[in-house]
Amino acid sequence: MVDPSRPGSRLQFALITLAASVAVVVTASLGQWQLSRAAQKRALHASMMQREAAAPLSERELVPMLAGQPADALESLLFRSVRLHGQWLPDATLYLDNRQMRGRPGFYVLTPLRLAGSGMTVAVQRGWIARDFDDRTRLPAIATPAGEVVVQGHLAGEPGRLFEFSHAAAAEGASRIRQNLALADYAAQFSLRMPPVMVVQTGAAADGLERDWPAPDSGVDMHYGYAFQWFGLCGLVLFLYVWFQIIRRVRRRGRPAAD
Repeated sequence: MVDPSRPGSRLQFALITLAASVAVVVTASLGQWQLSRAAQKRALHASMMQREAAAPLSERELVPMLAGQPADALESLLFRSVRLHGQWLPDATLYLDNRQMRGRPGFYVLTPLRLAGSGMTVAVQRGWIARDFDDRTRLPAIATPAGEVVVQGHLAGEPGRLFEFSHAAAAEGASRIRQNLALADYAAQFSLRMPPVMVVQTGAAADGLERDWPAPDSGVDMHYGYAFQWFGLCGLVLFLYVWFQIIRRVRRRGRPAAD
């Protein structure tokens, strides 16, 4: 404990007070910043849910919205529901490896859909299928209907990227099984006119594929957890300062002179 009544301890008391004040201000500010981030995430999640609940877009409505637009200009369309007519291009089907559904490893299956009445195609994440554990390179059998089909789903950005070694990325064109996939590379490989967004197909399991996609997470729990930690640290610093620099000093001053 520092007793500021002693001349030699006044500087030390001032430094402890300054350090405690800075710590309280910084930790409280960080806690408040985490709360503001949580509020932003809640607003984004609410907007995303509104887009998903809106009437689905048809290919006639969607194509003008996607034509010639960069990815950052299409963020307002993400999670918008769609109901598209078109024709599958099964020769361009790819399999994203090491993707899980209900804790089981397997593939996400992607097939381009050529939109009816348009030269545009969209990549469709059609569903998930388990891998063959005896032969990792064996492609699972899936059904791809011929002729015009109707696909319901929602718009999404590029598939999430997983860690991969550089030599694996360099050999992507050699196999239909991929660790990661960039939509621009996908379009270039198969000479397709494809926007920088894809469709995640929803609905009941079909064509040998499961579509039990996880519900989108707003991420606010993480920010609330960080905010609790920062405010807890702020309270701890304040408590320790008051206890050791104020309460104990007052108690010591109140003791009898013989002590």
